[in-house]
Amino acid sequence: MAHTLSREIAARFAEIALGHVTREYPNKLDHVMNGPRDARGPRDLHPIFFGSFDWHSCVHGHWLLARLLRLYPDMAPAGRVRTLLDEQFTPDKAAGEVAYLARPSSAGFERPYGWAWALKLQAELAEADAPWAAIMAPLAEAFADRFKAHLPKLTYPIRVGTHFNTAFALRLALDYARTCGDGELDSLVRERLLHWFSPDAGCQAWEPSGDEFLSSALMEAEAMRAAMAPDAFRAWFAAFLPQAAQRRPATLFTPATVSDRSDGKIAHLDGLNLTRAWCWRSIVGALDPSDPAQPVALETAEAHIAAALPHVAGDYMGEHWLASFALLALEAAPDHG
Repeated sequence: MAHTLSREIAARFAEIALGHVTREYPNKLDHVMNGPRDARGPRDLHPIFFGSFDWHSCVHGHWLLARLLRLYPDMAPAGRVRTLLDEQFTPDKAAGEVAYLARPSSAGFERPYGWAWALKLQAELAEADAPWAAIMAPLAEAFADRFKAHLPKLTYPIRVGTHFNTAFALRLALDYARTCGDGELDSLVRERLLHWFSPDAGCQAWEPSGDEFLSSALMEAEAMRAAMAPDAFRAWFAAFLPQAAQRRPATLFTPATVSDRSDGKIAHLDGLNLTRAWCWRSIVGALDPSDPAQPVALETAEAHIAAALPHVAGDYMGEHWLASFALLALEAAPDHG
């Protein structure tokens, strides 16, 4: 039976996020200090996104809460979620986050992973027509402008399966561009994806590495699925993974083993299992119904979710971020669109 999102799971994920998005410590800052006055704490630096161990996890923790609130407005923690978002998404606090970006030493802050999640959050607020969308729009626009300035200079894509992965960032940026009507960003992202990845064929998938939470191979494929017309994507995917129906390369069909969930880097591998499931499920919807890779991909996705879903909470090294990726995977189920 396919794993699907339910009101009960949504409530559980929301409770997890409520437990960490305003938990200031422990905290791993991405902060360049130019002098003693820059030695400041997370809440002082980031009026909204000071929790969840690091800035980007706090951003997508808020995305998860906003997304679940829209999907299940009557879930048990809905009232507390609304109260939290009202308290966090205020004009003064949003201005504080924008001001941090204006620091000359913040030019590379959270590039590109945090940029992408900030756009994904704004896309959710805008799609929900939430009262917080207008408040948070300047922050998202600042990151959209950074993508527009950076992508033409990025000669080569970054393919590692961690925060620097280009395909993941642009996949989320496309959601923002299309939802919020940023045609310039949409065109630029699609042009860059096609330029970098169209020639790729016969992917050997040298993964996973020991601390990856993104599949370099499948994230590329999912970004291309979002950027291409269906027929063009099917042709590209057939060349990219020509033996998918035969479960080759085998590593893409085998869940990663997580040996120590208290180790923040090793715990990334639970995220790899979830993002592979998200990608496989999304890709299936774009394949021809007669493609023999379809049932293999679906079965593989279920195996990856089963390996990771029990571990979205327990140790804080995974708990502060994994539920967001579990939500991506569960929503990608065929009956969730």
